[in-house]
Amino acid sequence: MRLPYVPDPPPTSSPDEAAIVDRIRARRAPRPLQPLDLTLLHSPPVADGWNSFLGAVRTQTTLPADLREIAISRVAVVNRAWYEWMHHAPLAVKGGVTEKGMEVVKREGELRWVAGEEVPEGLTEKQWAVVCYTDEMTRNVQVREETFQRLRELFGEREIVEITATIACYNCVSRFLVALDVGERNGLGPDAAH
Repeated sequence: MRLPYVPDPPPTSSPDEAAIVDRIRARRAPRPLQPLDLTLLHSPPVADGWNSFLGAVRTQTTLPADLREIAISRVAVVNRAWYEWMHHAPLAVKGGVTEKGMEVVKREGELRWVAGEEVPEGLTEKQWAVVCYTDEMTRNVQVREETFQRLRELFGEREIVEITATIACYNCVSRFLVALDVGERNGLGPDAAH
């Protein structure tokens, strides 16, 4: 970690800051505060907004766990955010992604949807579409029209917004984690971090 973690329990200088810590603890419960929280709490207002945004993306969308976690896991691979991978790859498997499917997700290099090509073994059609959309959005920001049209064939508008918000959100998370080396995972890789 490039900065020291805030001590746990975090020091607070006002009732507002104490309420922020309480909200973050409530979202994490029954787990303790994570290294990410103890980094963000250097700036309590940023930590509070982050907690609210991540809480909505993680727990208030209609996305099934497999799609949400496979998107987060692919963002982690593309951005080499192994702390993120360590936390979300097991959740993807728990959510229904096969181990063979996770082998596809953790492949280095571009993964791209191409009309007429078969879905890789271990992934459903929807999972593959989300992996390809995640890869393209994370690498290029702009998404090819054919990729987006494939998403429209498989998902409704709310799902597309929620998939896109999840990918965007976890690109923010991964960039923060990697830049500051939160969790001391930079330079490891998906197998060392899992």
